[in-house]
Amino acid sequence: MMLIPTHHFRDIERKPEYLQPEKCVPPPHPGPVGTMWFIRDGCGIACAIVTWFLVLYAEFVVLFVMLIPSRDYVYSVINGIVFNLLAFLALASHCRAMLTDPVRTCTEMAFTLFGRGSSFPEKLDKPVSGSSKCLLGAVPKGNATKEFIESLQLKPGQVVYKCPKCCSIKPDRAHHCSVCKRCIRKMDHHCPWVNNCVGENNQKYFVLFTMYIALISLHALIMVGFHFLHCFEEDWTKCSSFSPPTTVILLILLCFEGLLFLIFTSVMFGTQVHSICTDETGIEQLKKEERRWAKKTKWMNMKAVFGHPFSLGWASPFATPDQGKADPYQYVV
Repeated sequence: MMLIPTHHFRDIERKPEYLQPEKCVPPPHPGPVGTMWFIRDGCGIACAIVTWFLVLYAEFVVLFVMLIPSRDYVYSVINGIVFNLLAFLALASHCRAMLTDPVRTCTEMAFTLFGRGSSFPEKLDKPVSGSSKCLLGAVPKGNATKEFIESLQLKPGQVVYKCPKCCSIKPDRAHHCSVCKRCIRKMDHHCPWVNNCVGENNQKYFVLFTMYIALISLHALIMVGFHFLHCFEEDWTKCSSFSPPTTVILLILLCFEGLLFLIFTSVMFGTQVHSICTDETGIEQLKKEERRWAKKTKWMNMKAVFGHPFSLGWASPFATPDQGKADPYQYVV
């Protein structure tokens, strides 16, 4: 029989009647394949809109205050292309992080459910959600019903976890998000700026978002510095199509925005990369949870998030990570 640490704050039972399945409302009928994932949270939606507004404001100042009025066309074209490309990739990464379900397919979720010292279900194509197709989705809400638990055909010694908040069978390394109202596997944190949880399936896009925002912030600060130097040497009226006071105010606001987001996103990027390399989420580090999964190399952990093998797709928010033959769900028994 497998020993379970006493510090787990989760309902741990072996028989359906002890999980109190009669108190669980059956999960809603799954939507069609390809249904968009979106969290209806007022604060998160507002933060996402503010994020886009700030990026578009930076675009406006860079283009109409610094680059278009410049008489150095080569300088304007090169910096315009670079800045717009980075801004486009940042916003694309933001959309992917916001609209991507943070948890992988339910077949993989089934493996995590039975991964700790238990045999894998005999029918691998049987979805955990109980539907006829294995859909991409967060941990199904309210699936701890009597029928579903009996359908798992648990053997002696097998253990399942139930989340008392969303009444779901809880895979290992999953935590409940009060905003998403779901259990999210490998949940790092809930980020209001992307209006979504950062989990195993959208962490790549969140890392790219922080990286590209840091890059455009740095690029904008460098261009503002050169523009100020140029305007001090030239006539301010020829430096911009706006009046000198308006130009100064717009550039100072851009400096403040760029410096603030450069620091913030650089720190977030560093913590995310460290979390990926150590294969330990922010919540797991905060709660100091016992490590029950096999330790892998930092390179393997990076490929588990960004895909196999290494390619330019790692830097693209349009490339969905290919897990290849990687097995990110190996547990220490």
